[in-house]
Amino acid sequence: MAASDEVLGYLAKQSNLGGVVVRGMDTTMDAFQILDASLANSTLLLLDLPKLDLGLYLQNYVGRTRFDRLFLIGQSSVPLCVDALKAAVVEAKAGNDVNRYRDAWDAVRTVAPNEPEAQRDDAWIERTEMANKAETARLEGELKGYRNNLIKESIRMGNEDLGKHFESIGKLNEATEAYTRMRQDVSTTKHIIDCGTHLANVSLHRRDYAMVLNNIGKITAVQNGDDEKALQAYTRIASGIALLGMERFDDAAKAFLGTDSSVPSSEYGHIASPNDVAVYGGLLALAIMDRKELQQRVLDNQSFRTFLEHEPHIRKAISLFVNGRYSSCLSILEGSRADYLLDIYLQSHIPTIYSKIRTKCIVQYFVPFSCVTLESLDAAFAQPGTSIGPELIEMIRQDVLKARIDAKNKLLVAVRPDARAVMQKEALRAARKYEREAKERLRRISLAAAGLHAAGGKKTTSGDAISSSLDEAWYEEDIQSSLQGEGLQTAG
Repeated sequence: MAASDEVLGYLAKQSNLGGVVVRGMDTTMDAFQILDASLANSTLLLLDLPKLDLGLYLQNYVGRTRFDRLFLIGQSSVPLCVDALKAAVVEAKAGNDVNRYRDAWDAVRTVAPNEPEAQRDDAWIERTEMANKAETARLEGELKGYRNNLIKESIRMGNEDLGKHFESIGKLNEATEAYTRMRQDVSTTKHIIDCGTHLANVSLHRRDYAMVLNNIGKITAVQNGDDEKALQAYTRIASGIALLGMERFDDAAKAFLGTDSSVPSSEYGHIASPNDVAVYGGLLALAIMDRKELQQRVLDNQSFRTFLEHEPHIRKAISLFVNGRYSSCLSILEGSRADYLLDIYLQSHIPTIYSKIRTKCIVQYFVPFSCVTLESLDAAFAQPGTSIGPELIEMIRQDVLKARIDAKNKLLVAVRPDARAVMQKEALRAARKYEREAKERLRRISLAAAGLHAAGGKKTTSGDAISSSLDEAWYEEDIQSSLQGEGLQTAG
């Protein structure tokens, strides 16, 4: 189905604001030309059609994340734009956040002015705003009464109810302030966990990832056995998303790989789904782990394999990488790139993650060979009609690939260190070390024989305790032998 001019113009505007636009391969040539002209200096990706089914996709989530995901898809995907924005309007009207409804309605009005969702529901807006103001006044009045009565538990519950209300109507800053005030009146471990969970959730919506990690740390610090099992999946996934947002890919991968699959998805459905855990953990593991680690920590990880059952193509891509079939691995990942670019947490990191995976594949492909023809590399990794040469040059310049390019014979030649030079260098280093130690020992023997002590000697650490005791024993033996020799000479 060809995209309309309204859709293309809307997405051009979003891309010019810094967004990512994903267009399907089956878009008509006229649409290509319009979009290319509109997005001349923007982020535009020509990929396969997304495989998302919006209805099934939304079933995995609850809460505010449903709207966030729909709205991002509407702002990023040419083929799914209209359907996602219409669903976002319906989702917004199911809640109490008027600003979200206005944003979704304005987008639908631009891309599909003839749709029923493009008609602004002023009656719903007025009714919802009045209800929100009345509820805010009621909760603030109750909280004021609790403070006058100085009942700590009632004050805590009043702040919690007010924070939930502000969160539901989209006032996230006010919700954060209300949840923060809860801390003054907490009295049990459960209260601390509830307060930290509320603050972590709001911080995720605000994309304040440092605050997410701060609050997750407070939750894990006070958990007992029962709380830890119930909250393990939530704390792992929330911290993994925060670490991903901060581009700490190694720590994020460990967080996702350590998630307990036995915890029901309802415990964390307001931030992610089991499919997301599989995708986030699998992609990050591919980007930062070698083949042995992938086998041990991903494929042999029974808990994470349960998540991978939801995304079998991720498991297959990891298996192909472990088995050395790198081009097939990259082909599978490229087929799903369009879907991953429509994820609210992955979108901005997909280029970096995919680049890391591709670089690893090329390096690992080249490891067993002393030289490889550029033609075979093009066949394995380059797009049809293109060459991998510029990419190889950049990898060599960055010292990622230990090789050189033979332009005459069209070869990539491995740069191997000279074994004889390495051996000689190691031998010289060992000889110099032995010489230094020998001189130091002789110096200490001479000082001990003269009845002197070496001032300002190097302090030993716990790790050096054994070697230090052996050295001291060796010195004592030398001192005794030297004194005995002097005694014999005097007696003679």
